Amino acid sequence: MNDVKGSVALITGGNKGLGLEIARQLGKQGVRVVIGSRDVGNGESAAGKLKKEGIDARAVKLDVTSAADIAALPGFFQKNYGRLDILVNNAGVNFDFESDNPAAWASSTAGTITPDRLRKTFEANFIGPVSISQALLPLLKESPAGRIVNHSSILGSLTLHSDPKSMIYSTKPLAYNASKAALNMVTVHLAYELKETKVKVNSAHPGWVKTDMGTDAAPMEIPDGAKTAVALATLPADGPTGGFFHMGERLPW
Repeated sequence: MNDVKGSVALITGGNKGLGLEIARQLGKQGVRVVIGSRDVGNGESAAGKLKKEGIDARAVKLDVTSAADIAALPGFFQKNYGRLDILVNNAGVNFDFESDNPAAWASSTAGTITPDRLRKTFEANFIGPVSISQALLPLLKESPAGRIVNHSSILGSLTLHSDPKSMIYSTKPLAYNASKAALNMVTVHLAYELKETKVKVNSAHPGWVKTDMGTDAAPMEIPDGAKTAVALATLPADGPTGGFFHMGERLPW
């Protein structure tokens, strides 16, 4: 684990669920955490909870589909911290699973999904993380140990989706799965682009977690679901880059 005390992290979608727990676990290691939240009031409320736990936390308004919000990020970090060390691209949407009725997933397949749902999903899950990473790269490159963690999903694995023996073989709603596969590609490309720097870029699969998206049917609790992203955000200098991980184990692309 990298000594991260005093470093600064941005966690997008950090006001609840996995994002908030990632912020909490990083904060307990001495990281100064910034919660990116579409509703800044919700972000400030979440930061207040962390402060009561002794964590240095604050919020920034960040709708990952807003060009204006993203453009304001470098100035925010320069003014308030003069640095940024960790970026966790956690915010995302999953319209494919918005219904509790599996029959409703029929409208999410490759043969039925609407262009509008694809666009909205890719705006949040792919274009947003790319744009945020680009905006903050100059600061991350200046860090002694810059880290980018893209919160992906095992549902983005082409290898497992094409394997009839895989547990996800029949889980085929297109928009979410494709957006996470695209996010994994960003990880590979950015890691290559930054291979001569100290910045490490990796994808994390949190697992099936009891969140608003994962529902109470999920087997994992939120603290365990946050562990993979936190580990990748605090990698030592000899840690991996350009990989896809869950709980320390590599996953197939």
